[in-house]
This record gives sequence, C-alpha cells and structure tokens, in this order.
Amino acid sequence: MVRTLFFIGIIVSASGLIGPPLALALGLVYGLTTVHTFHSESRGLSKFLLQAAVVCLGFGMNLKEVVHAGRSGFMYTAISITFVLSLGILLGKLLKVGKTQSLLISCGTAICGGSAIAAMAPIVQADDEEMAVSLGTVFVLNSVALLLFPFIGWRLHLSQTQFGLWAALAIHDTSSVVGAGAKYGNIALAVATTVKLARALWIVPLAIATAMMKKSKAKINWPWFILYFCLAAVVATYLPRYIPQSVGALASLSHLGKVALTVVLFLIGTGITRNTLREVGVRPMVQGVALWIVIATLSLWAIHTGWIAL
Repeated sequence: MVRTLFFIGIIVSASGLIGPPLALALGLVYGLTTVHTFHSESRGLSKFLLQAAVVCLGFGMNLKEVVHAGRSGFMYTAISITFVLSLGILLGKLLKVGKTQSLLISCGTAICGGSAIAAMAPIVQADDEEMAVSLGTVFVLNSVALLLFPFIGWRLHLSQTQFGLWAALAIHDTSSVVGAGAKYGNIALAVATTVKLARALWIVPLAIATAMMKKSKAKINWPWFILYFCLAAVVATYLPRYIPQSVGALASLSHLGKVALTVVLFLIGTGITRNTLREVGVRPMVQGVALWIVIATLSLWAIHTGWIAL
C-alpha cells in the first residue's frame, strides 16, 4: 500500500495537474504519515532527475541571458557565500553545535543545500548522524522556502528578475530554487536557475580548500551537469537559426524539465519524515533557521532597495 501511494504521487506530480509547491506538499504529507522504507532509492532517483531536469531547462534558455545573469550574479554570490560561511560558523560556536555539523549546515546554506553537504561530508569525515542532521535541517527549510518565497514576492511586488535573484541567493537547494522560480514566472525561472548554478560551482574551490586544510584525500564530486546545462542553452540559442523546425522539440525538452522538477520536489518531500524531524534536534535547527533568516532578509532588502540588481 505504501509503495502504491508513492508511485501514485509520482504519477500525479508528473501529470501536470499540480505545480511544484503542491507536489512538495504532497510529498511532505506522504513522508510524515507513512512508513517510508526506501529512502536510498528515492534519494538516488531525485538526484538523477534533478540534474536531468536542470539540463532540460537549459533547452528553454537563451545563452546571452544565461551569461549575463551568471556574470552579474558572480560578485553577489562571492560576497554572500563568504558572509554566510563566516556567520554560520560563528552561530555554530555560540550555539555549541558540533564543528562538523556546523560547517555542513553553513555550506548547505551558503552554496547549494544537500548537494554541498553531500560533497563536503567525506572531506570533513562526517558520520551518518551528522549527515542526517545537516540534510534534515536544510531540507525542512527548503520546503518552507518553496511555499513561502513566492507569496512574499507577490506581496512586495518584486519583478520576476528580482525574485529570481532573491531565490538563487536565499534558498538552499537547487530544486527548491528552480521550483520557486517556476512558480513565479518564466523570467524568474531563468534568472533563478542560472544564478543558482553559478553559485553551485563554488562547491569545487571550497571542497578543494577544505581538503587541503584537513589533508583529506576524499574524492571531490564535480557538478558536470552544470556544463551540460550551458551546452543545452547553446543549442537552444543557435540551433533554431539553422533548423527552424527544432523550436518545437526544444520547447518540449524544456517542458519535460519542468515536469521532472515537479517529480523531484515530491520525492524530496517524501524524505522528510517524523524521524528526520526528531534527528535534527534544537540547536542545529536554530543555527540553520537563524542563518537562513539573516541571509533571506538581508538579500531581500538589498534587492528591494536596488543595492543588488542584474
């Protein structure tokens, strides 16, 4: 019965009948009310689908816009990552959160959520409990952000470009950033995806620097799918000039990416169970929430007042 409900949730999410926020909510209901016994399978599927979805979304984007958003967001990303990492480590010390947990939560908030945590964990030799707590903290806040950010954006009358930039700077995981952008509009989706992927690339120098400091020989996972996203944008920009009939196929691939993303958010929701919430604990959650509120508030203020703009 549990597996049947799981597959029904996937089918409904892929049908186009519901959007990303509702798919996430459906996954949360499933995760919190059933005994989900195949986390590893759904986690592996969601990782693959997310990367495939991001690449497919590239087929709906213009290369010039991608380059402009990535280049313009580079400085803001560098400043925000440095600030968030420093503040996160300071908060961890004040709250007496374990050093490894504190670093993982800070990296997840600063760069790309669960992907950053997964990349850093072997380098800092995190155990299963530290991984679970850090991922649980980030995934819970991701879920809140996906449901809350579009509402705040509409209330403050943010433009699609402003909202996309805010989502990329203040939401942890790529999946929730893209989901929030898709909910807000196509321009918001393009900006959010591009700036967030540029942000995700920072995991590579951070992982290398951490490995050097800790003299770790752990393998660093390179985010190759970001390169494929850029190649997809190249194809989408130039192929129609030579083969006009390709426009329909490119649009279909982009739509397929949105469908895959909706399924990903359902899968992520199913991973938040009662055990996950219990494992997180108070102090790591307080660190994660405080850090998230600070970066979300400051970045929103800077964007809304014009200090940050693309």
